[in-house]
Amino acid sequence: MGNCRLANSICYWKHLILLLPFLLLCSASDAQVKAKTDKAKTDTIPRPRDIKILEEHKDKNGNTIRTLQYYLGLQRITETQTIPSYASLHVPINPDTLNKDSLMIVVSKSKYTLDVYYRRKKVRSFKAVFGPKPLENKKMEGDRCTPEGWFTIKNKNAGSKYNKFMLLSYPNDSAIAVFMRMKAAGSIPQSATIGGDVGIHGIWKGGDDMIELGVCWTDGCVALKNKDVDELYTLVPVGTRVFIRK
Repeated sequence: MGNCRLANSICYWKHLILLLPFLLLCSASDAQVKAKTDKAKTDTIPRPRDIKILEEHKDKNGNTIRTLQYYLGLQRITETQTIPSYASLHVPINPDTLNKDSLMIVVSKSKYTLDVYYRRKKVRSFKAVFGPKPLENKKMEGDRCTPEGWFTIKNKNAGSKYNKFMLLSYPNDSAIAVFMRMKAAGSIPQSATIGGDVGIHGIWKGGDDMIELGVCWTDGCVALKNKDVDELYTLVPVGTRVFIRK
């Protein structure tokens, strides 16, 4: 009986050793497919090109009223924006001695800004852009709107296509509840999905003008100039609270 068990054990390990290269090959193939799929998803956003300022002036409140025209793929876009006056803010702080739990990000879509607060005091203010309809809240996957509400930084990726990427906790329980209510009310299709992969990131090399001009080109993410996202990435940890409002 002991010899039979030993023989069976040897046979099992022989088969496992023979199968190991096949399992490794399958795993590598799956990884390659996933990488291609992820790349395909990030490549669905065409870059705005041939941007022209058709008209620009200040209103009585000091806001910039700017009419832009550009191409997105084969589509020609003409849009007029109202962008409040902006003043950059860079309060001297030492990232090594910060209490990271006291940091918070506030994104204002109507002001085109991302502000960083430390112990309720604003210490950074960066220009930001969003999806093509910045003042609309996200309803479902594919609408390219930037979601509103409270989130946290869930993950950080220093090797993103758009320089650096900080994944937000969308959809959270609150976003899911709103989504389900809209679906029950028939205000979105029953086949709609809620979407995800919303975050804060930079832009392609040489693309900072998109941020400066206020071109809202993302799929719903918050985009910053590359030097600004570099600084934000080193400043805020995973778990940082993020509030996005109109």
